Amino acid sequence: MTTPWTAPVRLHEIPRTVRLEPDAAARAQIARDLGLESLPELTAQLTLTPWMDGVEIDGRFDAVVEQICAVSLEPFTHPLRGEISVRAVPAGSPQSPDAEGGEVDYDPEAPDPPDVLAGDTLDLANYLVEHLALEIDPFARKPGAAFNYTPDAEPESPFAVLKALREPKP
Repeated sequence: MTTPWTAPVRLHEIPRTVRLEPDAAARAQIARDLGLESLPELTAQLTLTPWMDGVEIDGRFDAVVEQICAVSLEPFTHPLRGEISVRAVPAGSPQSPDAEGGEVDYDPEAPDPPDVLAGDTLDLANYLVEHLALEIDPFARKPGAAFNYTPDAEPESPFAVLKALREPKP
């Protein structure tokens, strides 16, 4: 996913701490890209530290999102919080995942393999938007919204209809 808002950092500029806060126009574009009604707030505090020949990105983000309730179809806002923990390495790094394919050993408890960067720059905005998207509930429910459904009367079975046709009428 690419966003019009960017926060590039070169690998040689770490270690450092970065605070990200997109402006209103960028938040509006992010909201459109993610299918939200609006994104009134989005901030992140990220710490970049050297990892092998790449970078480790750790931090938290806070957002306020406006979505449509899946039950009442009314817009509502609610806060979201999330954590970011990603590793990235430059292309050609010995730590980069094997790109040749083949058999893969999958361990759900192991950390994710590092992302491979196209150059020596990483875009922190893309990581933030990606992690925000993972926290959004696609079927958000407004607090207090209840799904009240009462089914129609059960239709008469076809056999009961046939039986009624066979019985003599008084």
